[in-house]
Amino acid sequence: MKIAVIGTGYVGLVSGTCFADSGNDVTCVDIDAKKVQQMRNGVVPIYEPGLNRVFDRAIREKRLSFTTDLEEAFKTAEIVFLCLPTPPGADGQADLSFVLNVADQLGDLFNKYPDYRVVVNKSTVPVGTADKVSEKISSKTDAEFDVVSNPEFLREGAAVEDFMKPERVVVGAGSERAADLMTRLYEPFVRSGNPIIIMDERSSELTKYAANAMLATKITFMNEIANICEKVGADVDNVRRGIGTDSRIGKRFLFAGIGYGGSCFPKDVQAIHYTAAQNDYNFQILDSVMKVNEKQKVSIVEKIKSYFGDSLKGKTIGIWGLSFKPETDDIREAPSLYITEALAKEGVKMKAYDPEAVGTFKAASSDDTLEMINFEEDRDSVLKGIDALVICTEWNEFRRPDFENFKKQMNAPVIFDGRNLYSLERAEDAGLTYFSVGRKAVGA
Repeated sequence: MKIAVIGTGYVGLVSGTCFADSGNDVTCVDIDAKKVQQMRNGVVPIYEPGLNRVFDRAIREKRLSFTTDLEEAFKTAEIVFLCLPTPPGADGQADLSFVLNVADQLGDLFNKYPDYRVVVNKSTVPVGTADKVSEKISSKTDAEFDVVSNPEFLREGAAVEDFMKPERVVVGAGSERAADLMTRLYEPFVRSGNPIIIMDERSSELTKYAANAMLATKITFMNEIANICEKVGADVDNVRRGIGTDSRIGKRFLFAGIGYGGSCFPKDVQAIHYTAAQNDYNFQILDSVMKVNEKQKVSIVEKIKSYFGDSLKGKTIGIWGLSFKPETDDIREAPSLYITEALAKEGVKMKAYDPEAVGTFKAASSDDTLEMINFEEDRDSVLKGIDALVICTEWNEFRRPDFENFKKQMNAPVIFDGRNLYSLERAEDAGLTYFSVGRKAVGA
């Protein structure tokens, strides 16, 4: 099939590349000419494991191309994917201006190239967006088309695998013609028998929000349990194992930590909460989820202040990990942003390291925060001369450090672990002063 992908952000680039790898001819469109030229030169502008390999192959076999010209991509396309940003406003409402602006342009292009096409909302969008896109296009043309909702369920760090072997494909389509075309497109990805689920557009749009809100709620619930564990002397890892083997609950997304971040959970929880409010429904669970998560992100700062006393001025603290999760350079709503900002306000100097996210972190942080941070080239360079280490991201290279290095390099081996990377026994044997989440403190 001939496919146009509008927008080469995280979702657009992964989707376009994977569609091309499965034998389709894909043209990706972006208004950023510099970025387009970069991709034409074979450079992937985001960090995502496995994407380079698929990207290089698709370009080499001439199934993947890039342009700034929307008309060039549209005129031969059978399916047009909208992979555009829908950032949250101050009230949590998703901003549809990018989506609707492109829809307006598509209406004009349908008049020049009136063959039937399916326009697909791949972006995460509020309920009713398919109707709005359809109305916007219809206001410009009498050409025949369908607007479909096809939410993505990609995990950053495993996006290529998730796209190539999806647990399910959700398609919201109001016509059999559109549903059949989307089914043929996705059939090569579900040969193992995972379902393509056809439903109405509004149910499809809500499915994505509901999935992310449920997972965010599960994470937040476990963080609340972790906070109780610290109060009563229980161990959250034991509780997690105890409930995770219950098939009604499941073992995934039960790891306690310093809150969720990233491009999806915070934005999608806000958006479904806003949608509920606009429809006169008080979504009380999500009220609590958002409040707890905001507190959880900086809970580790309170532990640091409790240990050192109210004044942290003059202390030097190391930061391991800046991205919101491992195997990505994405720092959107990452706990590290909130922790470093809070520490900077306390007058703390910091040394930080992340394998991939230093550039994106610098772009997202305030000058006041960055003035207090030295960025190091490797994890062990962070340790030299610091008063404590904070672990924000569970990168694999942080899981098995030389524990003797903590004692040799640091002023004192004090660790505040926001991801529970080490067993309490290992920390105690190594002579660390070790604070984690939902477990007793060691050596304090």
